[in-house]
Amino acid sequence: MRLRLGARILELDTPKVMGVLNVTQDSFSDGGRYFDHEAAVRQAHELREAGAAIIDIGGESTRPGAERISEEEELDRVMPVIEEIASSSDVFISIDTSKPAVMQSAVEAGASMINDVYALRQVGALEAASNLDAAVCLMHMQGEPGTMQDKPRYKDIPGDIIGFLKSRIAACRSAGIDVERISVDPGFGFGKTHEHNVRLLAGLARFQELGIPLLVGLSRKRTLGALTGKDVGERLSSGIAAAVLAVQRGANIVRTHDVAETVDALKVTQAVMQAGLEE
Repeated sequence: MRLRLGARILELDTPKVMGVLNVTQDSFSDGGRYFDHEAAVRQAHELREAGAAIIDIGGESTRPGAERISEEEELDRVMPVIEEIASSSDVFISIDTSKPAVMQSAVEAGASMINDVYALRQVGALEAASNLDAAVCLMHMQGEPGTMQDKPRYKDIPGDIIGFLKSRIAACRSAGIDVERISVDPGFGFGKTHEHNVRLLAGLARFQELGIPLLVGLSRKRTLGALTGKDVGERLSSGIAAAVLAVQRGANIVRTHDVAETVDALKVTQAVMQAGLEE
């Protein structure tokens, strides 16, 4: 399996790690830590050195209850960081946004992937993505960040999400986005209870029926805290366990704040999985 990001190809014969870089003041786990430009650029290079294949840069928090920011403010936050990383590194850059103008500017500055929690459903987003030579990640979210945790409900959580993603893949294809540019994210924690998240992880293998790269983001999620009783800064081991379980069930890209540790864990996971195939 592979994913085309601009003119380059990311081979997914082994699982890849996406490092999280939030240039925000209010993200749930690291809000404010990398809001300073120099700190953000330094962290990006550290993520690359730790083994991140992709760095996902976000300027607007999508935590539960988060408030929207203006297009101008989001651009002011992310553009200097994208420009500097693109000029000094060959790492793949993803822009975590739902705003068409931010997608456009970010890709022009060097980003080669659009990671959208709304799955390109905002006005103009699908058209913008179709006109850009960048990969897209379509994420499932029930509701929106401000209200998504208000009693979410599902009949069949993997099946309901797969159905939604199929419709968004079809919309992308109709808009002219090549299937090699498309990946999906089931959206752990986005409009899902703790029970939903556990059931979704258990049934993750069902997403392989989509036949396209599967990205998961479980790092430091509240569900891990609910299961372990640990605060957000103490969820490294549970996040690694979740990443390993996801890869065993077919995940191709793992989005995480803890890149070095996750890279090592997935090297072991992949070696054991490969040995099992060879027996």
